[in-house]
Amino acid sequence: MSTTHKIPRTGIGIIVLKEGKILLGKRLGAHGEGEFSLPGGHLEHLESFEACATREVFEETGLKIKNIQFVSLTNIRSFAPKHYVNISFSCEWQSGIPTVREPDKCVSWQWYDFDSLPNPLFLPTKVAIHNYLKQIHYGDAEEVERVFEQISF
Repeated sequence: MSTTHKIPRTGIGIIVLKEGKILLGKRLGAHGEGEFSLPGGHLEHLESFEACATREVFEETGLKIKNIQFVSLTNIRSFAPKHYVNISFSCEWQSGIPTVREPDKCVSWQWYDFDSLPNPLFLPTKVAIHNYLKQIHYGDAEEVERVFEQISF
């Protein structure tokens, strides 16, 4: 196992809201290909959470956002040997039209109602949405995954 897989990475997922809808994209490439995901990515060295959220949303979608709020912290070991600490945030859409700016990572961006989310959802996205709706601020993905088997989004 390489040493990069022995250190947990910090992932940031951003729930972008506009007129009661949430922005999701269909993933390409890495784990979760074909699943629907929030915009997000890795926290960079010495970067603030807010700066990371703003940067990732803009890099991936071209959108500007505002009112960034903490949602939850989740320990995700389901992608072993990768290990992620995922920090979820919510924010409001400020301006722009969602555009695929990283075509090697995402097929499309689309706004969805919470009562008609696409399937399948990428695990960190499923956890973030669940935590956002239930106002849960911490979870271990392996523990909450059992609960999700009974939940449909």
